[in-house]
Amino acid sequence: SRNRRVPREDPARNELVSRSLESAQQCLFNQDYGTAFVHYLLVLNLAPVLKDFASESFRFTLFKWADELDSLGRIQDLFDCYEQALELFPTDEVIINSMGEHLFRMGFRDEAAGHFHKALKLKPDYPEAKENFYRVANWLVERWHFLMLNDRRRNHKYQQAIQKAVEGGCNTVLDIGTGTGILGMCAKKAGAAEVYACELSKTMYELACEVVTANGMNGLIKILHMKSLEMEVPKDIPKRVSLVVTETVDAGLFGEGIIESLIHAWNHLLLPPQSTQDPSRPPSQAGRVIPAGATVFGMAVQCLEIRRHHRLCVSEIGGLATAAAGELHSPVSCSSEDDSTEPYTTERLSRLPGGYTPLTEPFNALDIDFNNVQELEGLCSREVSRVRLPVTGEGLLDALAVWFQLHLDQQSSLSTGPKEDTCWEQAIYPVQTPHNFPLRPGDELIVEISCRDAYLRLCSVAVARDGREFRLDDCLDPDKPRNNPGPSGNPNPSLNAEAELCSALACLGTEQSSGPRDYTMLECAEMALLNNQPYHDSFRRALAKLITNLKDARSVQGPSQGQGLEVMPLTDPPSGPMDPGPDPFYVLDVSEGFSVLSLMAASQGQVKAYSSVEKTQHQAVLRRLARANGVPEEALEFWLNQVEDEQAVLQRPSREKLWSAIILDCVETCGLVRQKLMEKATLARCLLEDGGQIFPERIVLYGMLVESDTLLLESAVQGQEPTLGFNIAPFINQFTVPVHVFLDLSTLQCRHLSDSVELFILDLMNTNANYTNRDVKVQASASGRVTAVPFWYQIHLNEEISLSTFNQDSHWKQAAVVLHQPLAVREGDWVRLAVTLQKSSISISASIEEEAGETGTVDC
Repeated sequence: SRNRRVPREDPARNELVSRSLESAQQCLFNQDYGTAFVHYLLVLNLAPVLKDFASESFRFTLFKWADELDSLGRIQDLFDCYEQALELFPTDEVIINSMGEHLFRMGFRDEAAGHFHKALKLKPDYPEAKENFYRVANWLVERWHFLMLNDRRRNHKYQQAIQKAVEGGCNTVLDIGTGTGILGMCAKKAGAAEVYACELSKTMYELACEVVTANGMNGLIKILHMKSLEMEVPKDIPKRVSLVVTETVDAGLFGEGIIESLIHAWNHLLLPPQSTQDPSRPPSQAGRVIPAGATVFGMAVQCLEIRRHHRLCVSEIGGLATAAAGELHSPVSCSSEDDSTEPYTTERLSRLPGGYTPLTEPFNALDIDFNNVQELEGLCSREVSRVRLPVTGEGLLDALAVWFQLHLDQQSSLSTGPKEDTCWEQAIYPVQTPHNFPLRPGDELIVEISCRDAYLRLCSVAVARDGREFRLDDCLDPDKPRNNPGPSGNPNPSLNAEAELCSALACLGTEQSSGPRDYTMLECAEMALLNNQPYHDSFRRALAKLITNLKDARSVQGPSQGQGLEVMPLTDPPSGPMDPGPDPFYVLDVSEGFSVLSLMAASQGQVKAYSSVEKTQHQAVLRRLARANGVPEEALEFWLNQVEDEQAVLQRPSREKLWSAIILDCVETCGLVRQKLMEKATLARCLLEDGGQIFPERIVLYGMLVESDTLLLESAVQGQEPTLGFNIAPFINQFTVPVHVFLDLSTLQCRHLSDSVELFILDLMNTNANYTNRDVKVQASASGRVTAVPFWYQIHLNEEISLSTFNQDSHWKQAAVVLHQPLAVREGDWVRLAVTLQKSSISISASIEEEAGETGTVDC
């Protein structure tokens, strides 16, 4: 055979590559990332041999240019660049993961999950991809999927109802919102001739296809990746079906669009219903729906945990009077004034810390027949109904709790009630009045019920007492007298509840509101943070101590030696509390969301504080609070209004200045360490003046051994028995996330198998003190199966002052690492926990100290 010809050198080509590479590097130096990216594309397409040499620079250029395109809103160009990059580097896990991050931020969660999953397959120990995949998995396959599939009773009832319908003649079936495909497979197993299913989520559609194939039904069930609202006969299915099965319901019954999808199904996909005029028509020629209908129940409750997440419960925050803030509440409201609000949130009442107190008996709020298309179509135009509920308990009105009974057929039903052993949460309609409203037996609570926009809406509108009716949403003028709500730590009506009610009622009377409601919305977690008085009091004391120490140090050094350079402050020295020294102390608060810590710092005097609050409405609240509390206007500024690049929030206050304090948000509300915390801390340390401090200075992670079947059921499908013998577990369990978040450890059903133990320390002020791995020995205090290690944090602001994320006032939830395999322990055994913290990702493996074989391991 002939020898392969060696290609001749092409001098012109080499010259072009050389010049383009030089141009790319020069553009990179000049921060002209778009042009640099184009040059790199040319170089690497013409000379693939340079890929290894240029890969790091190319990645850096791509990421910088993508950030620029993102900030300019050029989304299509951004993704075009990633596609071009992946043509050159199709197996580069860093580029694939980065593209996933952009997709996730823009709401393309299905596509993002695919990229994170692919990056993990390329490099299983890649921490960023692992953390991203776990976060997106929580979005795509919510924990209730596991609970529902583990709920054998629920699955069995659905199976019985479907089997009865199919055996009764309903032999063509459509499963709307199929999820894992379990209901469609029930229909096929029952003997249905034709089974169709649709699923909107790409992730769940692909999973259902895998599950159906694994259970030998490939080709027997046709699964469509689309909304049922887009389906047509005969384009998508050949003819109308005789049975629709679905469980597209949420805690508020209608929140997943079941009304709209059933109206469309009756008009376009289902055979006409059985008619009383023609009872002889066989079931195979009539349409029906499983579930057949539902009954909705409600109950008024007092609950401190709900209250503190939805409205302001304190009159003072860290030494600042709150009256001037105006009305603050969460974005959960049935008010028709604002379309940006959600009508309800969801909670499992049985797991709320502090519990709840019923103030009324359960009442019937609504009945709906899913087999009556006229009733479904008329639901949204129904007149608002009013019910008068006798008050049976004494307490503050905090919310209406709502649940339902789902009637699968005439004989079988499922309840989502708070006293049921169920995988369901309840819908919570919080009361958003700006004052506490005590109820007592003998009162009547007047509730309005409607279905505007096909959402069930319940609104507490008035109280009837002694023959008079008082509206709850009147008395909105802040100049009218009313008592401030009591502290959040008091769950019961205060001793002066009667006086408070009389005062409120006196201003309510029969007056109408003087105008539209003027309020500011904060997220539920932000409301709970504002109501966390120990948190703000601790920060106030820590800030005061730091400023005092820095003032003392400056007085010893002399006025011009505080930061090593004598320069003019950012603005002219203000009058008032900031005037005592020639140079203010600069404090930066980079907390996520709404925070008053910068204002607390500014109130110390001689402080120039910068807030990272971004929303204009939220900045206005801080300005009002500043004026009302005597803080000079120039003492508080908004950092993001001045920083050109939001990605570079951590920088000097000015070229010559350094920060006296930087406040970092270290722990997410869900119970995890914030992403990139240690990178931020490293940068923040470089921006501090001598004696300056990062708040907090360190975080200590604590945990304990527990046995909790609840956590197992929420983390993975436990074999085939709960899923009616269908092989579903291996497929859905791909989305098992070993770290559970948003836990309330105080109400979690579990047995404690050890005392709490220190697991890890993160030192934000001393880089050299940190590590990534630590072995911890903990002694079992009882015999059992260790299924999980719940954890929480002690946040040390300084040596003397610290906060726990695990107490009744905390706005934080807790988290837990669930072991892949439970670990059997006997009382007195020593368990070795190998704890790893990479980035903000925690993993724990557990083993008996003496017996090396028994190990449960989890990675996160």
